[in-house]
Amino acid sequence: MELELAGKIVLVSGGSRGIGLAIARQFAVEGCSVIITARHLPDLEAARGVIGEACAIYEADATDTSACAALIAYVEKRMGRLDVLVTCAGSGASVTPGAETAQEWQRVISGNLFAATNLVSAATLLLERSAPANIVCISSICGREVLGAPVTYSAAKSALDATVKGLSRPLAKRGIRINAVSPGNVFTPGGTWDRKLREDHQAMAEILRRDVPLQRLGKPEEIADAVCFLASARAQFITGANLVVDGGQTRGI
Repeated sequence: MELELAGKIVLVSGGSRGIGLAIARQFAVEGCSVIITARHLPDLEAARGVIGEACAIYEADATDTSACAALIAYVEKRMGRLDVLVTCAGSGASVTPGAETAQEWQRVISGNLFAATNLVSAATLLLERSAPANIVCISSICGREVLGAPVTYSAAKSALDATVKGLSRPLAKRGIRINAVSPGNVFTPGGTWDRKLREDHQAMAEILRRDVPLQRLGKPEEIADAVCFLASARAQFITGANLVVDGGQTRGI
């Protein structure tokens, strides 16, 4: 299937590792000009080595509105336009359910909701100039069902899902599609599931057998493929959607 992505200008937040890195790399394979952003410059430089030297990098904290404005100004100056925004910055690390504090709520909501909405707000005008353009926000199945994840993280992702749906109508009038992708349990080297497999491989195998119909962990590349599809001409009648990529784990309750 020809996605017609070649030549597009793509910005990926949280693009220095894990799912974000896989997304950025796949857009580069599709012939896009890619900019990745994250909070730590050494991680960005290492990611550029994986994606290709043509990849542009920009160190920024997406929870900071001023940093997001500066990032979009950089993209405009360097690239002249922006066709696709992918918001992937975030972390599921938090306290166990029932142990939340006001400070923890603020930290996790900022890192998983505002890190996306800040960039969407900052980039909308530039995206509008490239219409048709689009946004893909990386959410999580934890925002859809109670799966034992931290409550703060689950609530942030639920809010992100509602944001995507709510913005789809006004952004459509400006020539911008916005969708979400909700990954399930995805294996990344050095990530949560890598650690859990090393700690107790048998217990992990049982969890997958019990909870995931396809009985395996996902791959970052599978999330990247879903994102590229939603950003492509093949998905031009899709907006406000949430594409779940979880091996059948969630039940839609």
